[in-house]
Amino acid sequence: MPDQPPAYAGSRLGLPEAGRGSLASWRARVAALILDWAASMAIAVGLFGPGAVTGSGWQAWMTLAVFWVESTLLVTVASGSFGQLICRIAVVRLDTKPVGFPRAVLRQALICLALPPLVIGPDRRGLQDLAAGTVVVNRR
Repeated sequence: MPDQPPAYAGSRLGLPEAGRGSLASWRARVAALILDWAASMAIAVGLFGPGAVTGSGWQAWMTLAVFWVESTLLVTVASGSFGQLICRIAVVRLDTKPVGFPRAVLRQALICLALPPLVIGPDRRGLQDLAAGTVVVNRR
């Protein structure tokens, strides 16, 4: 008997089709990333001056550094970055345990590399989610 295509995205992971715990939409995920990056830019400019956006050298990396710290800490303690909390989506482990600091560090570092989030596997999971054993779901 040939493999049947999944009934809906997330069904292979045991996630509901809609509502709380279902896969987050691309729209919500992209909106969260834009909010995170905007907040990180604002914080970086506040802490390091306008060179964080327009400069070169070490200052040019400060927005990325702020993004990594913010998202790592918030994913660890609140299961979502600033933007994800606003968009009402969460990063969760497939085994339902807390994400924890080591997995958050790994996941967010891979996101900062830019390529892993662009390589999408089944069920809307980028390489960062596959490596960390996580998935992004709706909070509502």
